[in-house]
Amino acid sequence: QVQLVESGGGLVQPGGSLRLSCEDAGSRFSGVTMAWYRQTPGKEREWVARITSIGYAVYAASVRGRFTASRDITRNTVYLQMNNLKPEDTAVYYCNARDVWGQGTQVTVSS
Repeated sequence: QVQLVESGGGLVQPGGSLRLSCEDAGSRFSGVTMAWYRQTPGKEREWVARITSIGYAVYAASVRGRFTASRDITRNTVYLQMNNLKPEDTAVYYCNARDVWGQGTQVTVSS
């Protein structure tokens, strides 16, 4: 049973933007801190950002100032706005709440 559904990944040129979405399909996590992670082949999953139930967000140093997390309680959805993307941002991005993970969405930054 899929509980977190990500979307919005794709191919973008360096300097471009993407917005990822993560829908809480089961409406289980409206009062829970949710997080974004990313992973590239051969590397451990890396924490990117997290956002509390009231919208307070913190970020990894590598994305601070470029990425913005937000959430829409009415849509049970969290977002990750990614601006000024760099090739090193290329990864599969995952949404997380407690011990539940989404299926991941591929982000590729390349010219």
